[in-house]
Amino acid sequence: MSVKCSSPLAGGTLSFFMKISGFSFSRNAAKLYYPVKESILSILPIVDEFVIAVGDNDEDDTTLAQIESINSDKVKVIRTKWDIEKFPNGTEHAHQTNIAKDACSGDWLIYLQADELIHEDDHKTILSACESNLDNERVEGFLFNYYHFYGDYDHYNNLHGWYPREIRIVRNKPDIYSFISAQSFRRIPEFDGLSYRDKTGTLKLNVKAIDAHIYHYGWVRPPELMQKKSRYFYTTHLGKKGMEEKYANSPDYWDYGNMSKLTKFEGTHPAVMKGFIDKFHWGDRLHFEKDYVPNRPLWKHETLRNKVLTSVEKNLLGGKTLFGYSNWNLID
Repeated sequence: MSVKCSSPLAGGTLSFFMKISGFSFSRNAAKLYYPVKESILSILPIVDEFVIAVGDNDEDDTTLAQIESINSDKVKVIRTKWDIEKFPNGTEHAHQTNIAKDACSGDWLIYLQADELIHEDDHKTILSACESNLDNERVEGFLFNYYHFYGDYDHYNNLHGWYPREIRIVRNKPDIYSFISAQSFRRIPEFDGLSYRDKTGTLKLNVKAIDAHIYHYGWVRPPELMQKKSRYFYTTHLGKKGMEEKYANSPDYWDYGNMSKLTKFEGTHPAVMKGFIDKFHWGDRLHFEKDYVPNRPLWKHETLRNKVLTSVEKNLLGGKTLFGYSNWNLID
């Protein structure tokens, strides 16, 4: 959303406009149960444009049609092709993200992956942060809190091993790039366009924390589609052969495991998620029994080490994360 701002200049006032872009990437989002349309809609009221790189979807995927059904001049689609041989180990995700980022024209850029949404109640907070820091070049981005919904829409995963915060707004600078597997961003002054996993010569962004959340729904899918999405994900990281070896003895559905230690969500979801939430139908396949043990390798938050760390963090440290992920420099 273009916001009229004012700055002092030679004793007077110079009026100008702040522009905000949203951006993302997707491939086969619809068939893999990503709320990609809802993701775009969740921030469309506060951006001047939303740029999304849409990859070479399968013939039975309806992602492009869903995006086009938004019917907004703000939405700009860039058609792309994925090449996981050239961009292996998940780096095609970062590459696709940067294609969309490079096409943005805003002063600030809001990044949402296709399974991430922003609540309408946080719009004013976001606009205020962007406006008040527009002239403060020291601020290169903003850090959001996270709700990682897991299994259903009533619980989220804040156990050790799940990142509690991440950068989701960056300043529109050409040397700021999506990094590794598109989870975060770094400044890379002399980037070669390929080495997304090489930290040499990269710089963490200076960011401010913002009192807003990313609503992450990447772990809320019917069990069969959760497993299918996981296979797609590991194909981009390990290649087709590596994925097939990893899942050689796996069932056709995802076991969400023991959910008894997850935190109950007491808030409201973004309004545009109502349709997805109304479709929830796999509650009878989720396990909240305290003694339930999944018949599969343990997931990261299920290991004994991480269970101990979770207990220490929640019961002794007031929620402070030990050995936590931090790909940024937090400034006041």
